[in-house]
Amino acid sequence: MATASTRATVLQTGTLYVILFAISAVHLLNDTMQAVVSALFPVFEKSLNLSYGQMGWIAFTLNMTSSVMQPVVGYFSDKRPMPWMLPVGMGLSLLGMAGLAYAPNFLSVILAVIFIGLGSAIFHPEGSRVVYFAAGGRRGLAQSIYQVGGNAGSSLAPLMTIFIFLPLGQPGAIWGTLLAAAAIAILLRVVPWYKGQLELYGKPAKKSAAKAGTVNGAAGQSRSIIVLAMTILILLVFSRSWYFSGISNFYNFFAEQKYGLSVKAAQVPIFIFMAAGVLGTFFGGVLADKFGRKRMILFSIGGASPFAVLLPHLPLGWIYPVSFVLGFILLSGFSVSVVYAQELIPNNVGMASGLITGLAFGMGALGAIILGHAAEAWGLQKMMTYSSVLPLIGLLAFLLPPDRREAY
Repeated sequence: MATASTRATVLQTGTLYVILFAISAVHLLNDTMQAVVSALFPVFEKSLNLSYGQMGWIAFTLNMTSSVMQPVVGYFSDKRPMPWMLPVGMGLSLLGMAGLAYAPNFLSVILAVIFIGLGSAIFHPEGSRVVYFAAGGRRGLAQSIYQVGGNAGSSLAPLMTIFIFLPLGQPGAIWGTLLAAAAIAILLRVVPWYKGQLELYGKPAKKSAAKAGTVNGAAGQSRSIIVLAMTILILLVFSRSWYFSGISNFYNFFAEQKYGLSVKAAQVPIFIFMAAGVLGTFFGGVLADKFGRKRMILFSIGGASPFAVLLPHLPLGWIYPVSFVLGFILLSGFSVSVVYAQELIPNNVGMASGLITGLAFGMGALGAIILGHAAEAWGLQKMMTYSSVLPLIGLLAFLLPPDRREAY
């Protein structure tokens, strides 16, 4: 009965906010380093003469290395957790940031981005397990605190473009090494606590789960239902990631063309969209603890879809409030999807987190390439119009089985 006692002990310890805020801060620093890549796109367009398609390949490389490797790392770390890999991953990101600052050509940028992506891939599954131990009985809130850090880091990309990279150019990326150094310093305090939790409680035992009839999944759910639910979750995050890629990587160029905005002014709606997403991520997790995971996932997709379809056709004055509402609603289901997946397969927390925040985003990275080439072939207006229907794929969430909170 090791699995049941482990879960009970973790729930009884209460929510450890010091650890949650620390790992969230590292998540912020990690995702800020990733955001540096897209923040440099307007600079790369001029300094390295990159095309939309090449920028799509850069975004693809970052997302594939940072995402597809996550479930792989999560699978092995579920078997043998590796606390000290957390600072090692940040060390790889530090090397990537230094390389990005002085990359002389497209291929050098790709190589630097690979290091940043691998560092992120190592961090996320282990970071999610830290959150699992620190959450107590408030999984939605804990995951929201963790994900808010990451989304806040991603939302800084437009501000970095305006205040750092346009004035300093590509060499300004060297300041990103300080982000990695700060993350390593925080992790050196978190890792001993995390290691102690593993020694005390270990990881949920698969054999115990099998005896309890869970087959490595949530009690009462058959393997086929779990596979169906995970497939739908991945498709949901996949469609959201494609759309998010279109906004974060190309909407600034669209705004420059359609509204005649300057490079700096075109960053503002993207920042509003991402900043609203930070708020949505937090409140979505809090509300999911009260109203249920599935209901919150459906709200995030159904509520966001009309605003996504409208955005490419709005007059300038309307894009700012609509960007805020769209970002808030769309990202309100982000952390909830991770918690839902973890509760589906509670004995494989690292792999569940990797599949949702990792593999699904890696699949979504294909959107960066496809949307980039579509923009070159059809024009930015048509590309943004066609991509606006992508969130509708997420309506498959209606087929998800009820989560635990809805079932009782």
